[in-house]
Amino acid sequence: MKRLYIIFLLLFIVGCGRPDPQDTELSDGQTRPTIPAEWLTKPPTPVIISTALAIPQSSVPNPADTPTLRPGSQEPTATAEQDLSTLLSPSPTSEPFIAPTAVLNKQLTISAAPGVPAQLRDSARHLTETLPNDFQWLEPDQESADITFQLGNDNPIALWTYVVAAPFATIKDEISLEEVLALWSGDSTEDETLVVAQDTAVALSNIWGPPAAEVTQVSAENLRDTLWDKRPSLTIIPFEELAPDLKALRLDGHSLLDPTSALEDYPLVFSVGVSGEEQAIADFLPFWQLPTSNRDPARMTRVAMTGVTALVRATASQMETDGILTAGVDVAPILRAADITHISNEVSFAEDCPEPNPVGGTVFCSKDEYFALLEDLGTDVVELTGNHVNDWGPEAVHHTLEMYEEANIQFFGGGRDLEESAKPAIFQHNRNRIAFVGCNPVGPNYAWAGASSPGSQPCGPEFLEQIESLSAQGVTVIATQQYYEFYHYPPTSQQQEDFKELVDAGAAAVSGSQGHHAQGFEFYDGAFIHFGLGNLFFDQMDMTGTRQSFVDIYTIYDGRLINVELWTGLIED
Repeated sequence: MKRLYIIFLLLFIVGCGRPDPQDTELSDGQTRPTIPAEWLTKPPTPVIISTALAIPQSSVPNPADTPTLRPGSQEPTATAEQDLSTLLSPSPTSEPFIAPTAVLNKQLTISAAPGVPAQLRDSARHLTETLPNDFQWLEPDQESADITFQLGNDNPIALWTYVVAAPFATIKDEISLEEVLALWSGDSTEDETLVVAQDTAVALSNIWGPPAAEVTQVSAENLRDTLWDKRPSLTIIPFEELAPDLKALRLDGHSLLDPTSALEDYPLVFSVGVSGEEQAIADFLPFWQLPTSNRDPARMTRVAMTGVTALVRATASQMETDGILTAGVDVAPILRAADITHISNEVSFAEDCPEPNPVGGTVFCSKDEYFALLEDLGTDVVELTGNHVNDWGPEAVHHTLEMYEEANIQFFGGGRDLEESAKPAIFQHNRNRIAFVGCNPVGPNYAWAGASSPGSQPCGPEFLEQIESLSAQGVTVIATQQYYEFYHYPPTSQQQEDFKELVDAGAAAVSGSQGHHAQGFEFYDGAFIHFGLGNLFFDQMDMTGTRQSFVDIYTIYDGRLINVELWTGLIED
């Protein structure tokens, strides 16, 4: 499924001294790198943004078709005496599941009532397949089972969180429970259609009563297509079913994408429990080491992606006048709040960089003092695909890389030589492994790294192979390109084709780092593509499109990109 949303404005084109599209072949004597095998099997030591959680192997494998159930991702088991509030806390590092060694007195049959979340139902069924001597699965329409999963009862084993979502192309950001209930009951005065999957409709009917005729019920497979076709529309889905082309709305002020948001007052958290004879439940509970929640902040990582940064010319001059940190005063809180903050800094720092000229040319350097701005933003990873990285010569590049390393900031897309420029920046955070990779298909030749000279990584077949290898190992790949520069909102057809190629290779998100002018976005094969994020720190004040800036905030949960939020800014001074 793909969707393209682009804003069009009448505008004129203003150059910024970057090269025009040109031959992207490497200069004589340079070769594209071969990715060392050890990077793909044992990546470089990652920067740990916070204490990474171990992922022990479980002796009871989980269903392959439930990606949020990874081996060892089990949470503490709830008993009948547990208070539900204990299940709202982040899960501690779990011990590997060890199945009880005692043999059950008899085989127990297990079933799930209509409306039980699919992930829990599939996990229970898989348990019966893994331990067939102890358990047997019964479909709900068969005879009564010894153990039945139900929404809400006296033996809660899980809390399941639902989210109100809309198609990505929706302006509203939040909604109240009162408005949701009005849509459910058919009493809403808003011109919106509520679309829900049939399983969810059954689950909510147990809580709110049957839905009104105006509520559209569809199969889970047709939910998102129907939702887009019936805009303006909303849906209610389990949290783990979020996808990049859906926008998670705040509900009564709560954002499920904020890992610090407490769920005690969130209105769409429902308990799931088991019913049956007391002895059957007591025999069953020790075997249930699978999820107690579908939203665990300890499995969530937030990544902030930015556009062009060049601390030069009028931007640098203004920083000298008003203070180095003032350039980021409005965007800094957004970037600091992310677990991993990306900056595409296209210019090297140099000890001999002169005082900035606000109307200078296009050969750039940044004063060492400006590095304080990157540190103040909480920068974790810097992209080096820019075509100005070598403007001040190789010594400045080496000096800049040393500054990043001393500050514990990873870098990718460039380096001291061709081999280093191909290294991914790999992070492990909250059970998520995330790799940043980037390349420069444009050049010019002097901007590319060589066998023994610094610069950006040129694009080539090896770049796609790197994405494929990382993705195949369960790494969430964020790919960037320093593409040709266009001063208009829509991407060109060739730009679309080239960015989609990275998704086909396995990238979960593709970001255009070249875009001085903000560009549109596309959803392609489950991935998010943003063709150009615009300037973050640069001085092109000639047109609206070069003053507009995006920060794309990715939410990655259990190794999967589930949501994209857009922070929008306007460069004013």
